Amino acid sequence: MEKSIIHYDWTVMAPELILVAAAALMTLIDLVMRDRWDRRWLGALGLAAVLAAGAFVVAGFGGKPYEILGNTYRVDDFALTFKALILGGTALVLLLSFSHLDREEVRDQGEYYYLLLSAALGGMIMASSADLITLFVGLELLSISSYILVGVRKKRTDSGEAAWKYVILGGVSSAFILYGMSFLYGLAGSTNLFVVQQRLGEAYAQGYESFIYLSLLLMIVGFGFKVASAPFHTWAPDVYQGAPTPVTGFLAIVSKTAAFAFVFRILIVAYLQPFQMGMWLKIAGPLLLILAGASMIVGNAVALRQTNAKRLLAYSSIAHAGYLLVPLAAWGFSFLESTLYYLLAYLLMTIGAFAVLMIVEKNEKSGEIAAFAGLYQRSPLLAVAMTVILVSLAGIPVTAGFFGKFYILINALASEKLWIALIMIATTVVSYFYYFEFIRQMYFRPSPRGEKLAIPGLTAAVILVAVVGTIGLGIFPQSVLQFLGGIQWDGAFVQTGPPQ
Repeated sequence: MEKSIIHYDWTVMAPELILVAAAALMTLIDLVMRDRWDRRWLGALGLAAVLAAGAFVVAGFGGKPYEILGNTYRVDDFALTFKALILGGTALVLLLSFSHLDREEVRDQGEYYYLLLSAALGGMIMASSADLITLFVGLELLSISSYILVGVRKKRTDSGEAAWKYVILGGVSSAFILYGMSFLYGLAGSTNLFVVQQRLGEAYAQGYESFIYLSLLLMIVGFGFKVASAPFHTWAPDVYQGAPTPVTGFLAIVSKTAAFAFVFRILIVAYLQPFQMGMWLKIAGPLLLILAGASMIVGNAVALRQTNAKRLLAYSSIAHAGYLLVPLAAWGFSFLESTLYYLLAYLLMTIGAFAVLMIVEKNEKSGEIAAFAGLYQRSPLLAVAMTVILVSLAGIPVTAGFFGKFYILINALASEKLWIALIMIATTVVSYFYYFEFIRQMYFRPSPRGEKLAIPGLTAAVILVAVVGTIGLGIFPQSVLQFLGGIQWDGAFVQTGPPQ
């Protein structure tokens, strides 16, 4: 019997409701504030809302899966883990924005802060959705907010160009996903993922396997755009370069995390029934492995030719998307734990790299790699912090990046995917060349300016969190993996009540 809306335990949606209330309140306050007033305290309100939502997320771990709204919205440990990553990344981006958001470039700073909250909310909806409609609503909320954030520097032509490219290619990717969803709905007669899971078996037995394959192919193409994997990566370098640097960090960590939550929800719940494992091994797995291999090769190879730091980090992000696809594609042991470990490591490494880049960019008025010349002489601690982050991104022991790649490599080898393991090793070695170009500039090139760098306190705090987290995950990887292994993942992919 369907519950009345007043009988739901709405506390399970407390994180989302807090963000909605905070964004609405910030919007109203921004409307009545005078133009000359400082909007940073609106960002402080947003940060307080993110931290409060994070507290509810942490408190929710260990409970039984709970479904509301006609079994379309699901709160389980899988969703809570991704929400924790999304909220953590959003909090760090907000901290960076306080020090580096230039009012001369971004006049509508109030809009900037509550758009960050709405984008994070979209990612959280994606993590909890058990229905095609709510998944797509969350995806579009994240996407539309991100489009506006990329173009928030209205006076910059490169920012407008990046936003336009992002809108066009983002719309194309959404169209592929929506078309794939339409086939699933046609085959199952429902948008509920668990109903789809049950009825695809009947469709498969009745000879509709070609339509199942087509829907899967369309979904994978759309996912390829969203996670910026090759050959669907062409938007990423221009968007990363044209967006404000805090927004670039948001796209690199929060949007990518939400996109992987989307991928896991759709592919595992809808397509992975026992009768379909053969389809996964023959169709889905090889397709994802091809995307992973292409992303690693293209991302690392093209990064070698980059002179702009943000474009280089964009191609690095493409390569890391390839690494993250390997566990799911290979379907190895503990594939979800190894993916989440790497996502956490990637979040810390990437936000740290962008934080250092923001300081250099602001002081040197340049985003080129050459702007890092002589950084060790001007700020030894900042140079050492960047070195730790770069070493981890390159996957050198003992750092979070090394163990993240190591566990993914073990997954590939255990699944007998030797060729993708060889690509991982070869491209990781290639990445040393462009990551160490930063180190060469910092330590072995003279600085054109001799004065010390000014490091804002909040930015220094973000860098400290990134460095300590990167080293800590590298020293105690087993503790993190044991925690992830103790989470009840099965509950995320099994129906707890009768589908509606």
